Amino acid sequence: MCALRIGLTGGLAAGKSTVGRWLEEAGIPVMDADRVVAELYDSGAPGAMLVQELFGDEFLLEDGSANRARLAELVFSDSEARHRLEAAIHPLVRSRFEAFAARRPVAVLEATLLVESGLDAECDLVVTVEAESELRLQRAADRGMDEEEAERRLRAQGSGEQRRAAAHRVLWNNGSRDELRLLVDDLIDQLGPGDEGR
Repeated sequence: MCALRIGLTGGLAAGKSTVGRWLEEAGIPVMDADRVVAELYDSGAPGAMLVQELFGDEFLLEDGSANRARLAELVFSDSEARHRLEAAIHPLVRSRFEAFAARRPVAVLEATLLVESGLDAECDLVVTVEAESELRLQRAADRGMDEEEAERRLRAQGSGEQRRAAAHRVLWNNGSRDELRLLVDDLIDQLGPGDEGR
């Protein structure tokens, strides 16, 4: 089976996860890269072992899983450490998506660093959800994220120019939820019926 592979990306608090949820509700299978990475960081999983190898035992919790809070603090303040971790983890995510897509006629990979990691090359269609930086900071704050932490993550993710340049479709989410919903419904209509049997 040759799947239509769709990459869904977007920066912090732009609305990517909302779009991913709506696609799933329409019957289009979505693999959330963040969820996959979380599983890879579990005790004994390949991601946790890579973290230990790259950064040492101090980045593991007592149960052997990756200390995600400490890891996030490191990678969002040290670009070299972030690139080392991404270079190790992204091939594992790519492998998972290949297996996920192989069983379905349509499959979506939802990933913040889709373009930066080169995972967009695996996709037939790349969609990015974008919003103005100040609006994204406000949304992150409304969710309870510390302002300094949100700003650090926004800086680490860059301006979004690379995402937009690589995207076949840009969904701007500077307006209301209903306005975004209309854009997503149009996308769903173009993709056709989803894989209800996933």
